[in-house]
Amino acid sequence: MTLISSINPTTGKIIRQFQPYSNEQINAALKKADTVFHEWKDFDVSARSKLLSDLSQLLRSRKQELGELITLEMGKVIKQSVSEVVKCADTFDYFAAHAEEFMQPEEAETDASESMVSYEPMGPVLAIKPWNFPFWQVLSAASHILAAGNVVLLKHSSYVPMCALKMEELFLEAGFPDGVFQTLLTDGSTASSLISRDEIKAVSFTGGDIAGKKVAELAARNMKKFVLELGGSDPFIVLADADVEKATTVAVPSRCINTGQTCIAAKRFIVAQEVAEEFTGKFVELTEQLKLGDPMDKNTDIGPLVREEQISILGQQVEDAIAKGARPLLPGGKMEREGFFYSPTVLDNVNLDMKVMAEETFGPVAPIITVRNEQEAIRIANSTQFGLGASIWTKDREKGALLARQLETGMVAVNAFFRPEACMPFGGIKKSGMGREMAKHGFYEFMHLKAVKIY
Repeated sequence: MTLISSINPTTGKIIRQFQPYSNEQINAALKKADTVFHEWKDFDVSARSKLLSDLSQLLRSRKQELGELITLEMGKVIKQSVSEVVKCADTFDYFAAHAEEFMQPEEAETDASESMVSYEPMGPVLAIKPWNFPFWQVLSAASHILAAGNVVLLKHSSYVPMCALKMEELFLEAGFPDGVFQTLLTDGSTASSLISRDEIKAVSFTGGDIAGKKVAELAARNMKKFVLELGGSDPFIVLADADVEKATTVAVPSRCINTGQTCIAAKRFIVAQEVAEEFTGKFVELTEQLKLGDPMDKNTDIGPLVREEQISILGQQVEDAIAKGARPLLPGGKMEREGFFYSPTVLDNVNLDMKVMAEETFGPVAPIITVRNEQEAIRIANSTQFGLGASIWTKDREKGALLARQLETGMVAVNAFFRPEACMPFGGIKKSGMGREMAKHGFYEFMHLKAVKIY
């Protein structure tokens, strides 16, 4: 097996290389997870919650150091990296506060003198996670998986091995029992093979839909529970009665956050013809004002993409659009400098036959399409294989709520960009996934429901 290389996207240089775990190391980790689960599940809920709170405090106290690690290894601008660590801490606080409530049996009325539905943890959960939010993608899921009494085996992206190992260190430093959270440095095929192992009871996967299908197939074949959080091509709908000034102020960062490498970033801008010229002009103006450069600089808005291959994929999507009639209002593209930098691109005169409208664009590329009315806006928004998030802009909040119900997505925000919160379920429909993370809905995904009747 080849070495796992941590590469600095800002320079394109290797930071450090790691030897993938041997079969002996992986077997030992699985055995440890299986053993410690039987201890961890019997912890009093308050004891588990205390450890969640301790980890939250540790994350807050180390946010700058951990943020710099994220920026070094995957290129996220430092102000967003630090915020990512703080958001993880907030999520652990939420489940520390609510775990006991969520664990309470649910009473039912039956012919028995006492009836209830109890919730019991499943066991070791294999978490297969991507690089774009190295801490958040892992810890947002781990927070409720662990709060429920399960344990986690992490197979992180090979792009961020240092972040993966650091998280394991943090759990131990916070006082969690050894083995409750373990990192496995291995490749995707080895991780997939673990799904069939008896020690693994469930799978939490975040990534692309092709890999997600394979995970689902393997999990179903082995009768294992799975949750899939896959890609998105989220519509950003601006209606004729919208506050255009506010909409554009939110639209640009919602497309360019994490250099556009975000599953719930706004990716398709669907704008009413009455306000299209105003919105488009302001969008280009604000995009041009973004500072692109060193992600360690707190004033930088856009850093590098994670790898050279991502530049090639974006380039092909943009070239396809232009060849089919799209007009580049802001050409952008690959930059001739050290590292994996891609300048923001804004396109209008786009149509549904273009890759930028049909595929997920994982970078700062913004296609804008003009529509005649609200019905056309909803039709175009739903004309995608994905269904993760969406936003609608209108001064009529009642109309916004009504249209939100017509969108084929798992999450919608009216007059805002949808941001994940621990108290709200996160996930999509169609090819954007199955199941949910966070909130009580995510908490119960990896719990056995047991019906109990006492006569």
